[in-house]
Amino acid sequence: QVQLVESGGGSVQAGDPLRLSCAPSGRTFTTYTLSWYRQAPAQAREFVAAFRRSGISEYYADSVRGRFSISKDNAMNTVYLQMNRLNPEDTAIYYCAVTLRRLITSQVRAIYEYDAWGQGTQVTVSS
Repeated sequence: QVQLVESGGGSVQAGDPLRLSCAPSGRTFTTYTLSWYRQAPAQAREFVAAFRRSGISEYYADSVRGRFSISKDNAMNTVYLQMNRLNPEDTAIYYCAVTLRRLITSQVRAIYEYDAWGQGTQVTVSS
């Protein structure tokens, strides 16, 4: 059973940056797809960004493209979500999710394709 450990959430002002981290505990994966989702109060969970290890591809939601970037630290076996120029609409609980399968592009944004989820980390952006 894969377990994901998230960290890095917090409260910031509009325009500030924040970096989230997600690490699978106890294992090192060679092939996987890891995504970030977020859920604001009373809203559905939505796709934010994804990193596909095999082939090394990145995907972003239109709402965050150009402001957020996803990267991996091989030594730490950790995936990061760097969030820049945050605005109040980015306020949500952020979750990382992983599957050990190499998803194709049409699958990457589908929430049901992921097998394990982190506990979530709160990001609050004040204007």
